[in-house]
Amino acid sequence: MAKKAKTRNDSTTAAKKVGRAMKKRQGGTLKSGRSGKTVTSRKQAIAIGLSEARKTGAKVPKTKNITTSKTSAKKKKTKQTSAKRKAKK
Repeated sequence: MAKKAKTRNDSTTAAKKVGRAMKKRQGGTLKSGRSGKTVTSRKQAIAIGLSEARKTGAKVPKTKNITTSKTSAKKKKTKQTSAKRKAKK
């Protein structure tokens, strides 16, 4: 029998915080932290909910490091171009 794929589940408290942030966004009352501007983006509302959950100590997955993926993509590109140069010679 095949192994079941592992899936990551957020804690229920984190899901509640995100749900609350989404409802506030739909109502137009969700404000961003420092500037206090009204949040209209769905992704931003999710991020606010997850950060609130982290503050309360809920089990939430780590944020993805965007800079790491950019540098690894850049390294891949340089490897490909150097391989092409070697093939031409």
